[in-house]
Amino acid sequence: MAGRRYDAVVFDLLTALIDSWSLWNAVAGSAEAGMRWRRRYLQLTYQAGVYSPYEGLVGRAAVECAMPEGVAGELVRRWSELAPWPEVHAVVGELARRVPLGILTNCSERLGSIAAARAGRPFAAVLTAESIGYYKPRPEAYSAVIGRLGAAPERILFVAGSAADVPGARDVGMAVYWHNRIGLKPHDGAAPDFAERSLHRLLELV
Repeated sequence: MAGRRYDAVVFDLLTALIDSWSLWNAVAGSAEAGMRWRRRYLQLTYQAGVYSPYEGLVGRAAVECAMPEGVAGELVRRWSELAPWPEVHAVVGELARRVPLGILTNCSERLGSIAAARAGRPFAAVLTAESIGYYKPRPEAYSAVIGRLGAAPERILFVAGSAADVPGARDVGMAVYWHNRIGLKPHDGAAPDFAERSLHRLLELV
């Protein structure tokens, strides 16, 4: 299409496309406990850099947050309950008719496959931290999905959910749309190109 701004769109999975917060909170027993557990797990994945088993990091975060025994296993058992944000299927379906779409997620292959299926199946590439060998925000993770889609970084729009994805994707040359649904604080003051509380504006940009 003449004048198209982007040749591909890449999504973070577990926050940009999927409402994973609700499941974590339900398993944890409260929004406060779920947020504390989730934040610690995110810290552990960011610190890990090189991939180590995702489920193990989730379990370690639960122990460090003094969560009840067995919560990590329950979260994994209930993973198929993850639900996409309400507009996901309509927006993603329309975007897939315009440009190739990708997913880049800090997740294991098994859990990434389950969650990606909940978001629909119009994706040209689904890459997990396990398949790449690195967790975001390491540049190797973003470079892997850029290579898979075969577009120049500046022609790819990255749809972030987590705050650390904003500087991570920008550092490799991608523009960033931060789908900041729950009002997270910026990571190290990094500013996205676009900041929205839903995915709807993507249809104006792509």
